[in-house]
Amino acid sequence: MRVIARLAAFALLAGIAIVLVVQVWFLGQVLWLARNDPASTAFMDARLETLRARAALAGQHPDRARLSHAWVPYQRISAQLKRAVVAAEDARFLEHGGLDWDAIERALEKNQRRGRVVAGASTITQQLAKNLFLSGARSWMRKAQEAIIAWMLEATLSKRRILELYLNVAEWGEGVFGAQAAAEYHFATSAAALSAHQAAWLAAILPSPRRYARGGSTPYLERRVEIILQRMRSARIP
Repeated sequence: MRVIARLAAFALLAGIAIVLVVQVWFLGQVLWLARNDPASTAFMDARLETLRARAALAGQHPDRARLSHAWVPYQRISAQLKRAVVAAEDARFLEHGGLDWDAIERALEKNQRRGRVVAGASTITQQLAKNLFLSGARSWMRKAQEAIIAWMLEATLSKRRILELYLNVAEWGEGVFGAQAAAEYHFATSAAALSAHQAAWLAAILPSPRRYARGGSTPYLERRVEIILQRMRSARIP
């Protein structure tokens, strides 16, 4: 029994040590982001692998698959897009510390009333954490890690930097990542020149960016764009 207890204790300590090492690695990556722009993210790499596999199935060389992505600094991104994304995805972005507990409570209540998951409460910071480092698989372990990384991001980076990173790595179409690539792909313009309506449209498709054609529309999307345009008037950005 003593041997089993010692082995169990050793296994527990080893597990804790591994978890701590992983968290230190994530913290190091977050600190690096304070002064460096990522060329890619975990989510971008996963999408590229999917596109390469699809190309191979179609009889094409996998290397023909490419992502569309170009980094642009915060000041070269339309303020309209910043307001639209905050209004659509995280109205309390400037107020919370990574997790919006009020939004989480409202989402839980709504899901409980409907008897199924119909609402989420991920903040921009949580979405950034997932896009940068994690897989798209849904599990409580992944959500817990997402929350920890979100806390690291909020503790070490400014809100301006977090939003800059998010706008540059968010997906806006099949293989289209970041505000500059999105503006070019959907509207043949630059991230700096996006109009209020174009910005609201881009914000509206964020939950399902590969579902919509270039600059296209649906009755649902039109309603969503109008709601975002109204909310943009009071949206606060860093």
